[in-house]
Amino acid sequence: MIATPTRVRCFLLLILVLLLIPYAAARDWHVADFHDTIGIGVDGSASVEEKIDLVFNGTWHGIHRTIPIEYPGQHGTTYKLFLKVNSVTDADGNPLKYESHVSSGYRDLKIYIPGAVDTTKTVRISYAVRNAVRFFDQYDEFYWNVTGNDWQVPIDHASAFLHFPENASGSLRAQAFTGTYGSKERQATSVVNGADVQFETTSPLSIRGGLTIDVYIPSGILHQPSSFTRTVWFIQSNPVLLLPLWAFVVMFGMWWFKGRDPNPGLSVAPMYEPPKDMSPAEVGTLVQDAIHPRDITATLIDLAVRGYVKIEETVEQGLIFHSKDYVFHLLKPREQWGNDLGPHERVMLENVFQGGETTKLSSLKNRFYTAIPVIREDIFSELRNKGMYLVDPESANSYVLGAVVLIAIPFVLAQFLGAMSFFQSVSMALIALAVSAVIVFLFGRQMSAKTMRGARTAIAVLGFQEFMNRVDADRLKRMPPDTFEKFLPYAMALGVEHHWAQAFAGIVKDPPSWYVSPTPYPVFNPVMFSTNMHLMANDMHQVFVSAPRSEASGSGWSGGGFSSGGGFSGGGFGGGGGSAF
Repeated sequence: MIATPTRVRCFLLLILVLLLIPYAAARDWHVADFHDTIGIGVDGSASVEEKIDLVFNGTWHGIHRTIPIEYPGQHGTTYKLFLKVNSVTDADGNPLKYESHVSSGYRDLKIYIPGAVDTTKTVRISYAVRNAVRFFDQYDEFYWNVTGNDWQVPIDHASAFLHFPENASGSLRAQAFTGTYGSKERQATSVVNGADVQFETTSPLSIRGGLTIDVYIPSGILHQPSSFTRTVWFIQSNPVLLLPLWAFVVMFGMWWFKGRDPNPGLSVAPMYEPPKDMSPAEVGTLVQDAIHPRDITATLIDLAVRGYVKIEETVEQGLIFHSKDYVFHLLKPREQWGNDLGPHERVMLENVFQGGETTKLSSLKNRFYTAIPVIREDIFSELRNKGMYLVDPESANSYVLGAVVLIAIPFVLAQFLGAMSFFQSVSMALIALAVSAVIVFLFGRQMSAKTMRGARTAIAVLGFQEFMNRVDADRLKRMPPDTFEKFLPYAMALGVEHHWAQAFAGIVKDPPSWYVSPTPYPVFNPVMFSTNMHLMANDMHQVFVSAPRSEASGSGWSGGGFSSGGGFSGGGFGGGGGSAF
C-alpha cells in the first residue's frame, strides 16, 4: 500500500513530538531557597539583600527579577518606592551582568547567569529603599512582600532576617502570611529577638505563592521624614503634578519676553477726540485686544455718518404682528470711494452691497458671515501696519500653540521612553491637565503685546472713553453741532453709547440725516436714538454671523493595605516575581 502525502506528514509530525517530549521534560527550573537580609535605618530606609538559589535543568541563560515600585496611594494618588540597585553578584561575590529598566510600574532586572546548565546557581541582589517604612499616627509599620507573588515556578523555602535600630528592642511585633495574592495563610514562623526579627516558611510555596512579612513598630523609634521630604517624595511619585508648574514656567516666560505691553509712561486723562486716523473698530479692538461684535456693527454706522450709507428703518405689518427690517442705501458708488476707507471698511461695503445699491438687512442672512473672518484679519492687519502691535491677538494664538507644544514635549517623551508614568493615577492626571489648561488660557489672554506707540494710543483711547463717560453739558454746547453723531460709532465700539447720548439730552434737536425712521420724530431724543442704534446693532450682529446649516448627508460623531493584626500574602511593598530565559 502506497503512503499518501497526508499520512507521511502526520508520521513526521508524530516523530517530532516524540523527540521533543523528553527535551521539554528535561528543561525546567525552580527556586530552591529565597532569603532576604534587611536592615532598617532610623530614617525608615531599608537595605535589602536577596539571596536566591536557583535550580536549572537543561540549558538556561539567566532570570528576570521584577520588583514593583509604584503602588496605589490615597485619594487616587501614586506611592512610589524609591529603589536603587547597588549590585548583582553570584555566590562568591563576583559581579553578574544585568540590565535594569522600569516598565509598567516595575523595576525589571534581567540577570545573565553563566553556566546555568543542569546546575544550581546563586544570585545575590543588593538594593536600597529610601521609603520602605510607612508612618502612621499611633505606630509605624514595615510591611514587605519578601518573595513576590509573580514567580512562575514554586519556591521550596523562603526566609527573612530583619535588623532594626537597637532602641526597638523589646517593642516589636511581627506576623507573616503565605500563599497566592490575597491569601491569609500563615504557613510561616515569626520570631522577635530584641531588635531582630526572623521569618521562615514551614512549607513550600506554590507557583505564584509568596511570603509576606509585617512588623509593628511603636512610634518614636524611627524618625519620620520631614514635611519637605515627604512633599518631594509625593511629587516624585506623582510627576504629573509637575505639569501645571512647568506650564506656568513656560507661559510666564513666553509672556515676559513676548506678551508684555511696554510702560507707556502716561496716565489716563480726558481726550476730546479719538486718536487720529483710527476707525471705531480699530479703537475698540486696541483697548480690548480682541474684536467684539460691536466693533463690526459700529463700522457700518460710522460709514453712514461719513456719508457712504443711508439707513432706513422699515416696518411690515402682518395680520397680528409686525416685523422690523432695515434698508441700506449706498450713497457713494464704488468709483467714488476714497482713500479714507480702510480695507475692513471696503470689505464691509462690498459685501453689504454685493447685490446692488440697495440692500435689506434680512437679505444678508446666511450670506454675510463669509466676510467676518476677512474683516477681522483686515482690522488686525491695519493695526499692525500702523505700528500698534508687536504681537497682535491673532498672532498670539500661534505663540500659545507653540507654548502648548513646548509644555507637552518633555512629558510625552518621558512617558514614551518609560522614564516616568503620568497616568498611574488617572484622577491626578485629569486634575493636572485641567489646572494646566487654565494656566495656558489665562496667560494666553494676555499674550498680545503692543508697541510703545500702541500702548500710548491705547491710553489715548481710554482718555477719550473717559471723556464720553464724564462729559459735561457746558463743554458739549461749545463743540460742533455734529459731535454727537460723529463720535457715536466710537461710543458704540467702546460700549458707552448710553452715557454719550445722555450727555446730549436737550442739546441736540435734529436727528441725523443718514437715518430714516418709519415715524417722524416729534422731538428728537438722543437717548431714544442711541437705544434704537443699540437694538439695530444687535439685529445686525445676529444677521452678520448667521450661517446656513450643514446638510444632513454623510455622517459624523463626535491595594495593598497596611495593618497591624490584619494583612494578606502579597500585601505591602516589595514583591514582584521572576522568570527564566
